[in-house]
Amino acid sequence: METDRIKVVRVVRDDGVEDALTRRRFEHYNEAYDELERFYADVCCSDERVEYSIVTGEITA
Repeated sequence: METDRIKVVRVVRDDGVEDALTRRRFEHYNEAYDELERFYADVCCSDERVEYSIVTGEITA
């Protein structure tokens, strides 16, 4: 029996903490990138800035 796999794009915090941004799921890399860009535009440059990465994966439907 074959299972359907759905590609999903997520934003993850480099420190592993979950927040509103990391709970979201995106269908396309560009959507996640645009959301992360908006987030960083609102954050002032500081040493305490949280770093995020964009990851892709699959989930079983």
